[in-house]
Amino acid sequence: MNLAVVGTGYVGLVSGTCFAELGNHVICVDKLEEKVDQLNRNEIPIYEPGLEELVRKNKDAGRLVFTTNLTQAVKEADIIVIAVGTPETETGAANLSYVYAVAEEIGEALDGTFKVIVNKSTVPVGTAEEVEKIVRRKKPEVNINVSSVPEFLREGSAVHDTFHPDRVVIGTSSEKAASMLKELHLPLTENIVLTDSRSSEMIKYASNAFLATKISFINEIANICDLYEADVHAVAKGMGLDHRIGPKFLHAGIGYGGSCFPKDVKALKYLAEEKGYQPNILQAVNDVNEIQSRRMVEHLDRIFDGDISGRTIAVLGLSFKPKTDDMREAPSVKIIQDLIKQGATVRAFDPVAKENAKQMLPDEVEYVDSALTAINGADAAFLVTEWDECKSLTPKQWKDSLKQPVVVDGRNALDKESLKAEGIIYHGIGRK
Repeated sequence: MNLAVVGTGYVGLVSGTCFAELGNHVICVDKLEEKVDQLNRNEIPIYEPGLEELVRKNKDAGRLVFTTNLTQAVKEADIIVIAVGTPETETGAANLSYVYAVAEEIGEALDGTFKVIVNKSTVPVGTAEEVEKIVRRKKPEVNINVSSVPEFLREGSAVHDTFHPDRVVIGTSSEKAASMLKELHLPLTENIVLTDSRSSEMIKYASNAFLATKISFINEIANICDLYEADVHAVAKGMGLDHRIGPKFLHAGIGYGGSCFPKDVKALKYLAEEKGYQPNILQAVNDVNEIQSRRMVEHLDRIFDGDISGRTIAVLGLSFKPKTDDMREAPSVKIIQDLIKQGATVRAFDPVAKENAKQMLPDEVEYVDSALTAINGADAAFLVTEWDECKSLTPKQWKDSLKQPVVVDGRNALDKESLKAEGIIYHGIGRK
């Protein structure tokens, strides 16, 4: 098929590249000329394992093109995918200005042939209908269908997730559009949920909100474990063996971040409140996550009797999760701000997110090029993001490098017993 993908962020770039790998002809469109030039030089603006090789391969094969010319891309496409950002506003609602602007441009570019317009951006319920109205205001007799096919990609494994989806959700009112979209996605999976666009849009929000709920729930349990000297690892294992619960997303720590969970929980909460319904569970999920990252500093306060002024704290990991350079809603930001506010010196390491972090963190932060350098001579170390380089430090390296043998494990990713055996003061989240 011929696809136009509008937007070359995480969703658009990964989706467009992977659809090209399946044999489709894909034109990726972006308004930023410098970004398009960068992609045409095979320079990838995001860190995503496996993506650069796929971009290069499919560009060389002539299946993947990058351009600023939306009009030409729309004219050549059977399916037009909208994959632009929907950032959070001050109220928690999704900002749809980019989606609607693209809809207007698509409307101006359409000819008389049938086109399927796909909302792949995460959008509020009813957005597909609104996009269709905008397009038809430009060309009332246009032959289109606007459908919703939400993405379920995890940063750091987005290429894998595209090729191995748990399911594909297609929300449409058109049999012809449904047939085309099923044909496009059948090489990926036969687990296709066919529904209306409003239900499809709600599936995306509900899925992310539920996963965020599991994270906040186990973090709440971890906090209670701390009070009663229970071990949340044992608790989570015992819970997860119940097939009704399952083990995934029951990993206690310092909370979720990134571009999806924080924004989507707030956006769904806003949608409910717009209709006069108070979603108490969503409010609690958000509240627990807002304060969870600060528990790392609380552990440090207990160890040093509330005075960390003048102490050097090593912060290992800055991105919100491993295998990405994304700093959006990263717990490291609040943690480092709190440390500096209390007078501590922060020495930070992250293998890929340093440049993005510099734009969000105080100027006082010192950045180093290895985990071992970060902990050398530090009064304490925080494991914030469980990068392999950070997890692979041996108990002896921790002991020999730290000025004082204090490790606060915000991801519960280190071997507690081996560290304690080396004489290290170890604090995890809910780790007894």
